[in-house]
Amino acid sequence: MSGSLLDRPLRVSRYGWMAYGLAAVVIVLDQLSKFWILQVYDLPAKGSVPVTGFFNLTMVWNRGVSFGLFRAEADLARWGLAVFSVAVAAAFAFWVADSKSRLPAIAFGLAIGGALGNVVDRVRFGAVADFLDFGGLHFPWVFNVADSAITVGMALVLLDSFVGHKKS
Repeated sequence: MSGSLLDRPLRVSRYGWMAYGLAAVVIVLDQLSKFWILQVYDLPAKGSVPVTGFFNLTMVWNRGVSFGLFRAEADLARWGLAVFSVAVAAAFAFWVADSKSRLPAIAFGLAIGGALGNVVDRVRFGAVADFLDFGGLHFPWVFNVADSAITVGMALVLLDSFVGHKKS
């Protein structure tokens, strides 16, 4: 098929590079926070630690997707989720490569970094380390930095779909 996206060389715009840089920052922050929670603070031994009236550090090993949705207990499902996450991150990386504006770059950079941050956990531990617990605000899920980045990134994608393509 002549003229398709796959026929042309991939050129990364400055916003594409910004997205990739942001993704790398998210991965590093996510993994550093998990290292601190697991190795330094040893939250698995403590279970749950109150921090404020509405926020706790609570150790949860998430075998599902973000926020524990669609639990995947079998090893095949674990690897399937990891492969799926890498494929989605790769698709987002391809999509954002020639981005012409900042908002999509930030949005996809956050989502790519979050997805890959959680993949690292699936490969290393067989599950994702979640520990941010806002149950005191009636938020039912325990999550992590990567989950936050994915959520904010996808919210920004939606925002961009409404405000990012104004007619000239």
